[in-house]
Formats: sequence, C-alpha cells, structure tokens
Amino acid sequence: MERKGKDEKERMKEEFNSSNNKDTTSSTKIAKRTPLSSWKAVLVLIMFFAVYMMYIALQQYGVFSPSNLITIKKIKKSHHNSCPRPPAVSHSDAPFLHFPRPVTYSRKECECTPVRYFAILSMQRSGSGWFETLLNSHVNISSNGEIFSVKERRANISAITKALDKLYNLDWYSSSAKNECTAAVGLKWMLNQGLLQHHMEISDYFNQRGVSAIFLFRRNLLRRHVSILANLHDRDAKQLNGTHKAHVHSKNEADVLAKFKPTINTTLLMPELKKADKMGNEGLKYFESTRHIVLYYEDLVRNHTKLMDVLDFLQLPRKKLSSRHVKIHTRPLAHQVENWSAVYDALKGSEFKSFLNEDYRKL
Repeated sequence: MERKGKDEKERMKEEFNSSNNKDTTSSTKIAKRTPLSSWKAVLVLIMFFAVYMMYIALQQYGVFSPSNLITIKKIKKSHHNSCPRPPAVSHSDAPFLHFPRPVTYSRKECECTPVRYFAILSMQRSGSGWFETLLNSHVNISSNGEIFSVKERRANISAITKALDKLYNLDWYSSSAKNECTAAVGLKWMLNQGLLQHHMEISDYFNQRGVSAIFLFRRNLLRRHVSILANLHDRDAKQLNGTHKAHVHSKNEADVLAKFKPTINTTLLMPELKKADKMGNEGLKYFESTRHIVLYYEDLVRNHTKLMDVLDFLQLPRKKLSSRHVKIHTRPLAHQVENWSAVYDALKGSEFKSFLNEDYRKL
C-alpha cells in the first residue's frame, strides 16, 4: 500500500510538471507571435496612411476632379481598343486619330476607320455657313453646325464638355452626320458662344482629346459689319415671303436681300470694328497651343483651291467641294451702304482705311 501511494504521488507530480511545461511552451509561443502581429498591424496602418496622403495630394492638384475623370475615361475609350494604328501614320500624328465607339449605334465594318476631330472657330457673318456646307459635301466629313447657339449647352464648362463628348463620340444627331463611316467630325463654333469665356478649359480639352482648330475670319471687317446689319434687318422685315433667311440658295433670293442698304452709325463704327478685331486676335492667342490652321473668307472666294489646304490639314482624300449657298452682297461697298460718304470720311484716316477699297471678285 505504501508503495502504491508513492507511485500515485510520483504520477501526479509528473502530470503537474508536464502541465506546467506545456503552459510555459504555449506562453513562449504566444510571446513570440505577439510582436509579429503587432508589426503587421503597424505596417497596414502605415500603408493606409500613405495611400490617404497621396490621395489628398493628387486631389489638390486636380487629378481626381470630376472633369478630369470624365476626360480620362473618354480618352481611354477613344484610344485603347483593338484597332491598330494605320502604318502610314507617324507617332506625332497618332494623338489626332481616334476610334470612337458610339453608344447609340454600331460603326460595324467602319469600326476601325480612324476619325479626326475638328472645330471651325469663327465669328458671325464671316462665311462660316458657306464654308461648312463645302466641307459637308465631302463624303468623309460631318460638321454639325452651331451646336452652342443654344445657350443651355454653353451655360458652364460641364455643359460644354458634355456636348463635345457626345459630338466626338459620334452620338450627335444632325442632318450632316454621316455616322458609321465618317473620317472627320466637328462643329461650327462662334467665338462669342462661350469659347473665349472658357478658353482655358476648352483649350485643354482640345489638346487632351486631339481636336484640331480651323480658324475662319474675314479680312474686311467693314463688309462683315454691313452683312450683320443687313441680316438684322431681315430678321424683322422677313423679306422673302415672310420668312427670314440668313443664307439663300438662289440668285433671285440673293437679289431681294441685297436691295436693302443699311445706314451705318459712324459714331459706333470704329468701336465695333475694333471689338471684332480684338476678338479675332484673342481667339488666335488663346488657342495658339492647339493644332490649327488659319483661313480667310476672301482667300477662299478668290481661290477655291485653298479648300484643298483644309483637306490636307485634316489628312483626308482631296475631293471637289461644292455648296448651294449663293452670295448675297456682291457689289462694291459704295453701292451697298446708304450713307457711304459719311462712312468713308470716318475711316479714311484710321487703321481701317484699307477696308474702304479692298474687294474681291464675285463667286
């Protein structure tokens, strides 16, 4: 019995020691694991803080602004696709080739036909309507008119970029849209339709999206002024069977409108000419970093081969361009202004004296 009691005590003692050893081992392992877990937690916190600080910094520079996010998305949609770059296109020209994928329809077999984006930048009564019809007579060009004549579309820069995105994605519907197989898409944009007001943002948009600008001006601002006054008169008088027409398609209609001879306010004439001259110069200055070409209405009238320069600029096949527009004012200025003598006296010693004698042959 005594032996048996001793054995029992020894067994209990061994179990107690074994239990203590396990607890010690377990404590040691926990102690060894605890610093590693803490370091992992610290590293996670450091990484989270670094990402957060980077986000704050980029946000301050405007990288994550809503407008930039939209632009980046559109650029990816336009450039990152399965269509290869045509072999004849240089690296410098590649940013001006696009492969839009419209939301409203499929381009089908023309999906990989590259499209160039352009904008005709001009001023009212400078020949832009006639010029645009010439471009639209080309089978590969779609110029969609003055989309920003509607004030809501130019209410702010967000509205402007929204309209431009829709246009350049080939989702804009107009009578000029050739949709699937167009190779150049654009619009006619007057300088006073939000273009100068938001010139910085629009210039950035043009440069990021690869939009080319086609400037069209009139050298003779006096002729432009006469055209403006005559057009304003017809808005009220509606000389063509009670209908106002800014452009006509027959000689008879042109002759009716040309009969009106405006009386020019010579006191306001100089300020108006200076204002128009300044506006044109500002447009050229603000968009000098944008790929562009400068055209003058008088040059196009005298020499229709100048139109081929535009097709070369857009890198499109040369085609004969035509328009149904008929020129309204074809006579010398002296025969088109009611108080010509007063106008002549007001300008003869000024910086605009050359406008009194400059003319061009009829179309």
